[in-house]
Amino acid sequence: MGKSYQRYDVIPAAIISDGGAMTIPLWGVTAMGISESYHLPPIGSASARSMVSTHDDNITLNGMLVGPLRYTWKVWLETIAESSKRGTALAQYTGGKVGGLILVTTMTIRTDMQIQSLTFNASASKRQTIDVAISMAHMPLPSALGKLLDIASIGIGALADVGGN
Repeated sequence: MGKSYQRYDVIPAAIISDGGAMTIPLWGVTAMGISESYHLPPIGSASARSMVSTHDDNITLNGMLVGPLRYTWKVWLETIAESSKRGTALAQYTGGKVGGLILVTTMTIRTDMQIQSLTFNASASKRQTIDVAISMAHMPLPSALGKLLDIASIGIGALADVGGN
């Protein structure tokens, strides 16, 4: 067996976490996409609006689990995919005000994420790696806190850009 050349002393391209001990780094993100669908109000609706979601966000990540911990991260991804539906450590810490998973990438930082699908592939041409495709949905609770977290993620992302230069 050859040795993995993955460097663990660099910042991963994406991090998925439940807010507790389950944190999965993705060093080899090969593609990421964000799609946002905006809801139009019904024709003739009143100007007073209830606090409901105005858009749906879906994020797809394609990447690789690399090195000797790839099987551990695969199991962790499967585990937090299930917990993203039932309740994560983040939901317990915030009393249910914020739940789901935390996604940190250079493109976005989101809480309240749920994994919709996971696809794993392995091939002989890429030893010691597992290709993974992840489809996630942003499922925030309707509240001002969710919007505040979205705005705060912009600031955190800007600080990360400044620190990286």
